[in-house]
Amino acid sequence: MKPHDYIALEDQYGAHNYHPLPVVLTRGEGPYVWDVEGNRYFDFLSAYSAVNQGHSHPRIVGALVDQARTLALTSRAFYNDQLGAMEEAMATRFGYDKVLAMNSGAEAVETALKLARRWAYDVKGVAKDQAVIVVASQNFHGRTSTIVSFSSDPDSYGGFGPAMPGFQIIPYDDLSALDQALANPNVAAFMVEPIQGEAGVFVPSDGYISGAAVRCRAANVLFMADEIQTGIGRTGSWLATCGACSCAGGRCERDPKTYVRADVLILGKALSGGVYPISAVLADDEIMLCIKPGQHGSTFGGNPIAARVAQVALQVVEDEQLMQRARRQGALFRAKLKDELGQHPLVAQIRGRGLLNAVVINTPQDSHVAWDLCVAMAKAGVLAKPTHGNIIRFAPPLVLSDAELDEALARIVGAVKNFSAA
Repeated sequence: MKPHDYIALEDQYGAHNYHPLPVVLTRGEGPYVWDVEGNRYFDFLSAYSAVNQGHSHPRIVGALVDQARTLALTSRAFYNDQLGAMEEAMATRFGYDKVLAMNSGAEAVETALKLARRWAYDVKGVAKDQAVIVVASQNFHGRTSTIVSFSSDPDSYGGFGPAMPGFQIIPYDDLSALDQALANPNVAAFMVEPIQGEAGVFVPSDGYISGAAVRCRAANVLFMADEIQTGIGRTGSWLATCGACSCAGGRCERDPKTYVRADVLILGKALSGGVYPISAVLADDEIMLCIKPGQHGSTFGGNPIAARVAQVALQVVEDEQLMQRARRQGALFRAKLKDELGQHPLVAQIRGRGLLNAVVINTPQDSHVAWDLCVAMAKAGVLAKPTHGNIIRFAPPLVLSDAELDEALARIVGAVKNFSAA
């Protein structure tokens, strides 16, 4: 079959809820993917940062295959011999009392929302059904009907109402707006992305995340960090909140307790290295134990495959020093892009942290230029994807060698310099 045949099959039989680049992939290894015609590409999207450890990492795949042959699923009606070990590894590594394993990032966010509301009623003493959860504008926390109720993106919420009540949207990176919201005694939590990924890799001002955490605690409000995309090494540390603490992301990756610590931490994506759906919510006993048996769960959440894969995936990040590599290579990536393209008429801004970066294209959001530029980069052997019309996100697997980074950069720069928007 030719690429257009595969595309036609999806178009005919699949829902039209995505708009992929016209590339049909069949294999991946390390930082590379190959299409059905044998062409090799640098993957600079990493399945939206799910493949931090690289495609088909042998240790992670080995754990997946071995556990699948042994015991795949029991449901939580019974204990299994992998879940407790995974929970211990995560709780110890990130410094929390308890871990609640789920499957998708959206499920983990929904879990965190339920935790926050239950805590508000059982611990804080908010009146029944009056709890408010504060979120930031331009957020992306998933696509369930609850989550899109507090989105500020019309593409996410438009046509899916009525919206669920109990949420307040305030501007991102605005501590004054947060102060005003926290004056409401019914506020249960403030949920925020330390760096907004889907919005276009918006890095907040220095002191925003730490200031938000301090204000939440003073108001007896939970500070909830959605690190689904930014966590597990992507921004140069275990968590992006590390980049908001006094060590500036450089010295505390082995001691997450020194981060700007969230009361509720939400993880997913690279938690499995991209080979299996797994997400998790972490919190201390006072919060996590508000949910009792029968009040929340998932058939697949915490299954043996996911639990074993997560243990190995996390260890790979540490053993291969992927956080340190992301920190160093991310600085090189931005510096070289700014040197080569900083004055290019198509480039309005280059921003990011670690290996989560974005180039803002100097066109309106409804222009097709960023899309066409991504098609041109694909032809040059680098895969990336626009977000919000005129922003191109670059998030390669963290296993890139320096030579591979240089080669990919040369291809990106060449594609931009040779691009014609005609």
